[in-house]
Amino acid sequence: MAEGSAILLDPLLILRSSIASNSPPVPTTSPNASAGNATDNLALATHLHFSSPTHQTYELAAPTRFISSSTPVDLRSIYFAWQKKDVAIPDYIASAQQLNEELTAPGGAGGKVQNLVFVERLDLITWLEGASDESEYITPLEGDEGRAAATGAAMVASGAIGGVATVSSAGVRTGKTIDPRLQEIYNGERRMGDRNTVLRGIKPTDFCHVRKSAEAYLGRTRARPSAPTATPSTSIRPASSTPSIPPSIPSHPKKSTRRPDPIILLSPSASSLLRMSNIKPFLESGSYTPPAPTSTTTILHISRLLPSIDATRPLRFILVDSPDQFKPDYWERVVAVFTTGQTWQFKSYKWSNPGDLFGRVLGVYLGWRGEEVPESVRGWGRGVVNVGVDKWIEGRKGEGRWRDREVVESIWGQIEGWMKGRGWGANAG
Repeated sequence: MAEGSAILLDPLLILRSSIASNSPPVPTTSPNASAGNATDNLALATHLHFSSPTHQTYELAAPTRFISSSTPVDLRSIYFAWQKKDVAIPDYIASAQQLNEELTAPGGAGGKVQNLVFVERLDLITWLEGASDESEYITPLEGDEGRAAATGAAMVASGAIGGVATVSSAGVRTGKTIDPRLQEIYNGERRMGDRNTVLRGIKPTDFCHVRKSAEAYLGRTRARPSAPTATPSTSIRPASSTPSIPPSIPSHPKKSTRRPDPIILLSPSASSLLRMSNIKPFLESGSYTPPAPTSTTTILHISRLLPSIDATRPLRFILVDSPDQFKPDYWERVVAVFTTGQTWQFKSYKWSNPGDLFGRVLGVYLGWRGEEVPESVRGWGRGVVNVGVDKWIEGRKGEGRWRDREVVESIWGQIEGWMKGRGWGANAG
């Protein structure tokens, strides 16, 4: 077989030529390249038909000269990589996984698409586009490049070939003639890419978000107070082209006037009458309902106007049943702790001893009206407020619970008085 025929029969070279001539191949469901067998679904196709530079049909499962991990890559994987040349790497990987599932599903063509790594995929697409004539992952054609390389090396060594024309400069003088054998060696060198070709990506990436993040970081750095410098009488200011900071810009960042949100801690005990599922309607509308058996809520927000703290703006309270996500300064914002009298509730608190805790935070015990307050709660002293609501009667659906509003207003009054005594009114911004 002639060398030209061997080249025309190579699927990689034909694919490259069809791309260059803007005549893409057509996947088909059989070797017959009729219009009825053409398909856009690569999971159903079994062959790939080329119309340029010559009419040829290849099996998609046929191996090619492209080698990945010492294994030839099939034509289906090569064609799929070319189809996805403009998508990002995660999208390419996801599309390959989806295609493999469709190939193995009933009615699929079978086989598997090989997922090429980034460097292999980039090298393949660069070669197929014609931007490079060489690829380190494509083996040369048998009897073509190998034979030509061996013959060329022997002729160069013997000095039989060579001969580079002289180069003239502006048509005035003759340039230096390069030794023919040296020129042949230069021609056989492997071309190394510069930083532009190495960093050449399949898809341009927008790094504007990095610039925005850097500006925010640099802005915080510039706002920090600088280290003390020497006095003008004793310091020598070196010449510098850096402009000085205008006097209109303050040297210290302005302290934020936003007031912190107070925090209310609930008991996580299953026996507690107030849980994350029923605390919000109770404190907002003054209506008690039993807590739900299960709740996935971990944080709640309610707003309440406390006139002695701020007569114009409601305060936003944060309600949680666990301090696991607390930062150290959050404990300064805790204004109330609802408790059932069980001391295990305080094991993860900053102050695990009830005497220390309720000397710094208001305690609230809510029980059934008419029932005795637990001995442990009474022993914690005046730091814990004891209130009671009417027992819940199934079937009445909250009828006749007008006294719940009185209990809620009493609790808010205790919280407001405690906050005012701790200076919360002075901190309102």
